[in-house]
Amino acid sequence: NLFCFFSTGNTDLWDCLEQASGKPIALVMSSWTKQMGFPIIVVDQEQQGDDRILKISQKKFCASGPHNGEDCPKWMVPISICTGEDPGCTKLKVLLDSPETTITINNVSPDQWVKINPGTVGFYRIQYSSAMLESLLPGIRDLTLLPVDRLGLQNDLFSLSRAGMISTVEVLKLMEAFVNEPNYTVWSDLSCNLGVLSSLLSHTDFHEEIQEFIRDLFTPIGLKLGWECKQGEGHLDALLRGLVLGKLGKAGHKPTLEEARRRFKDHVEGKQILSADLRSPVYLTVLKHGDSATLDTMLKLHKQADMQEEKNRIERVLGAISAPDLIQKVLTFALSEDVRPQDTVSVIGGVAGSSKHGRKAAWKFVKDNWEELHNRYQGGFLISRLIKLSVDGFAIDKMAAEVKSFFESHHAPAAERTVQQCCENILLNAAWLKRDADDIHQYLLKRKAPPV
Repeated sequence: NLFCFFSTGNTDLWDCLEQASGKPIALVMSSWTKQMGFPIIVVDQEQQGDDRILKISQKKFCASGPHNGEDCPKWMVPISICTGEDPGCTKLKVLLDSPETTITINNVSPDQWVKINPGTVGFYRIQYSSAMLESLLPGIRDLTLLPVDRLGLQNDLFSLSRAGMISTVEVLKLMEAFVNEPNYTVWSDLSCNLGVLSSLLSHTDFHEEIQEFIRDLFTPIGLKLGWECKQGEGHLDALLRGLVLGKLGKAGHKPTLEEARRRFKDHVEGKQILSADLRSPVYLTVLKHGDSATLDTMLKLHKQADMQEEKNRIERVLGAISAPDLIQKVLTFALSEDVRPQDTVSVIGGVAGSSKHGRKAAWKFVKDNWEELHNRYQGGFLISRLIKLSVDGFAIDKMAAEVKSFFESHHAPAAERTVQQCCENILLNAAWLKRDADDIHQYLLKRKAPPV
């Protein structure tokens, strides 16, 4: 009742929380609310007898690379730490209130891993030393690290590689440790990041090698799940099955492709109707490796569908078709009366996200039909979504200039910020590709080479 009948501000809240906790809440919150961005916590370790010495420092995280210099902002960062002895229990909590510090954790044997930010609740990314990262891999393989920590570790590493702070090869090595992963949410994030990497490498001549990596990574969980729902499964298992089969099918896993074609044929002929959970991965797989007859069959299914949910399901995967003439057919279909105006963007985006050829064709289609598309969506969020889906996957410097030039002469006021972000992303993708392409290629070749 301290503030009954009074107006309060955020400082009053900080004061009350500070009194209750005994922590410097006001100082901590001030460092987070009065400056933009968030930190990356850099961690290295050293074993001294039975103690583990951690060297921790902070710097600002930027998507374009580390922010260094005298003007680099600093945060007061609550740091929590757990060990392999009890992954679910926080062993130590400290407040990082300086650019760097050294922490001693008592009674940690050399064979135990140390993890920062258990539960992934802290608002910062973590850059481990190579040795610390290597020590965490067994915790991923044997699942002693909690699912949220396995996800956070992979997600942090991927973001750091994209920003140029570590090599993408380190991310691929980490991903290989997820071979026993059972959790849908972890697989979903990993799949999303692999999709970004696959899109990036579509600009190279070794795209097939990353597809082989995807096949190798997803095959064990695919074999474990199978095609049929098992007794006692939950809805997350069904979601995981669809995710994994779709990933394997798109990557060209032959057993998955053959089974998808068989089930699709039975579905079309009415012998065995596909369950809703399997339709998207089956449709995606047969289209990705299909021909004009496959596309015609899919368009027929779209026309015959009574439920809009089924129409949307088909529209989202039509862009997976590979042949250039069929890609053009899908794009033309996107603007037809058979597709609701609000769903056209998903069809065009599906084409742009499917392949290198699809990306080029979708961007040309958007430019050629800009007047109609802009008249449809101007002022709404769909114009921004259309632009982002169409151009965000490019990874060539000159494409950023082309996109910028096009929208300077074809104004889209509602999407000005989206255009700026897309141009920045294209440049970041191009820098990422130049920086890591050779190392990624060598790693992918090395992992499939026979042992000497």
